[in-house]
Amino acid sequence: MRGLLVALGFLTRIPVPVRVFEDARAQRTSLAWYPVVGVIVGALVTGLFVLLPREHALLSAALTLLAWVALSGGLHLDGLADSADAWVGGFGDRARTLEIMKDPRSGPAGVTAIVSLLLLKFAALASLPVENAWLLWLSPLLARAALTAAFLTTPYVRSGGLGSALKEAPRVGCILALLCAVAICIACGLSGACALAAALVVFAFWRRACLRRLGGFTGDTAGALAETVEAGVLVVLVFGG
Repeated sequence: MRGLLVALGFLTRIPVPVRVFEDARAQRTSLAWYPVVGVIVGALVTGLFVLLPREHALLSAALTLLAWVALSGGLHLDGLADSADAWVGGFGDRARTLEIMKDPRSGPAGVTAIVSLLLLKFAALASLPVENAWLLWLSPLLARAALTAAFLTTPYVRSGGLGSALKEAPRVGCILALLCAVAICIACGLSGACALAAALVVFAFWRRACLRRLGGFTGDTAGALAETVEAGVLVVLVFGG
């Protein structure tokens, strides 16, 4: 359970005991709990969205998105902004791309990426059909599952980065967590299967881009992956309804 607390404390702003982050084993095992954190985030966001009045779709979408961002602390949005700046400013060069990602400042590409993605999420939430509203939780679930899959299938290239400890995560637990995420999506019917397919497509394009530019991925590109998977799943849930 310490692994779950580490994952929850890292991926959300839900308070957990600080001492759990001192446990090296818990840090390694936390990767397998990422999909579970996605379920927790998804349950909270979906509960709020369902309770808000549907006759005020735009306001409900805005409040839900605001709570969603606050719950994650904007962690993945920061990675998205850094990745966008680095991809545009790196001009195809690996070393320069990695160097730009270290810069805490956000450039025009980063700001544009955040605004565009939040606008897409807002529009998707406002357009989400009533019959698919209860499936909203699949978006954060698949986004966190994608992070687990990234560490299992793609080299982590930033030595000493936040994800360094996760490279040694037990593979069996992570694979079981991913299989459970897949089973959950399939159990949700056609819309769930379409959401899973969308996440797989986004993951495939992300992995190809990271391997071609960096030879692997970093924490920032992992944040970009989580955000784009969330947005992609939301769009599919809209059209799937």
